[in-house]
Amino acid sequence: MSIAVAALSALLLLAVDSTADSYPAAAGFNEAASDPEALAIADATMQAMGGYKAWDQTRFITWRFFGGRRHIWDKWTGDLRFEQDDLTVLMNINTQQGRAWRGGQALGDEDLQSALERGYRSWINDAYWLVMPYKLKDSGVTLRYIGNDAGPEGSDCHVVELTFAGVGVTPQNKYRVWVDAQTDLVSQWAFYPQANDEQPRFVGPWQNWQRYGSIMLSDGRGERGHTGLAVFSDLPASVMNDPKPVDENVLAQ
Repeated sequence: MSIAVAALSALLLLAVDSTADSYPAAAGFNEAASDPEALAIADATMQAMGGYKAWDQTRFITWRFFGGRRHIWDKWTGDLRFEQDDLTVLMNINTQQGRAWRGGQALGDEDLQSALERGYRSWINDAYWLVMPYKLKDSGVTLRYIGNDAGPEGSDCHVVELTFAGVGVTPQNKYRVWVDAQTDLVSQWAFYPQANDEQPRFVGPWQNWQRYGSIMLSDGRGERGHTGLAVFSDLPASVMNDPKPVDENVLAQ
């Protein structure tokens, strides 16, 4: 038996192990069309990052997308504080409703709607660049097992393909994800603007996996990386409802 086949067999055993932390698929996940091998890899990846229970119980995540715009996300409620340049948006990503200020002045009507859309679309993109491995079994996703391939540093990896239906703002996209066969952590991904594209627009690494709270997150994306990454179980209410600048000591970790 080859190393690749043996590793995949171990993943399949893990997926059906009743003692493992169960990773339930979100409503609308296309399990029927997904490959069993890909499902097993998704389950093993979730376990390696801390397990579904730890992810479910993680509440506040904050980061600066490539050192720029900042998100403070309440994963439990969907509340979001989004900051970019002189714009501050306090909104809920589930309802897409909220308030916004530019230079300390409250925005109204069309300016407000534009700011809310910017906050929402930025969160959709930026959160995927941070927590994609936790979203392998999200609503609208279909998983395919592509096979084994070398990762960015030559390590043996399982390759899983994600396609989407009726979700997000760009459901026509496709991703391929390299999962290290030894660590079960994502080491690389490839982005395809259209699901039928044969060549990716880019291929990039996932580096510097570290523990934050009870979960693992990666901030390294090759030449660029996220900054200010932190996880909290609690934050002052003012962080999510007061447009005044946040006390940076509160977010220091």
